Amino acid sequence: MMYSEVLQESVVHLLETGKISGASASSLTISADSLRKIYDNMDYFASRIVLRPQEISNNPEIIRRLGVIALNVGLEFDIYGHANSTHVAGVDLMNGIGGSGDFERNAYLSIFMAPSIAKEGKISTVVPMCSHVDHSEHSVKVIITEQGIADLRGLSPLQRARTIIDNCAHPMYRDYLHRYLENAPGGHIHHDLSHVFDLHRNLIATGSMLG
Repeated sequence: MMYSEVLQESVVHLLETGKISGASASSLTISADSLRKIYDNMDYFASRIVLRPQEISNNPEIIRRLGVIALNVGLEFDIYGHANSTHVAGVDLMNGIGGSGDFERNAYLSIFMAPSIAKEGKISTVVPMCSHVDHSEHSVKVIITEQGIADLRGLSPLQRARTIIDNCAHPMYRDYLHRYLENAPGGHIHHDLSHVFDLHRNLIATGSMLG
């Protein structure tokens, strides 16, 4: 069963193939072909799709009581588990936050997903510090990229950092991130504020975080 704010194109296929038994949301964002498919097979989909007011779909108490496993997409993660889901390089708005915070903060398990790189490797999804934070380390429990899974539950800050770098960062950036972490001064959190945004500066100056 899928419980969400918005049902997208893939949900129609999941329902058709029986991968999920039903889906609840406040709205649909699907293609004209998929909408036509729903209308043409209303007897099948009527018992499998429920649209509710947003006050219900995003209600914190309902999300908590259902024990939702929340899957959200991030643009950028830092090595300590903060997530940016809205702004490119901290400045340009990519999209709004939507209801991701409602699900992330109240879910039984909050998971964030993204590819480890973008623009053919010019951008790393994993960075020393997020250029913008929508979701804090206190609510992000698991990060997934095509490189692997970082389960952050119960880990110290340095353990989180090493787990994210080893399991989620792309090999093109992994050595850089480890060097940053090892060279960064600090106590509970290790950061070098003079170099923490070097990847972002490279991106702005050259079009690639690699410089």
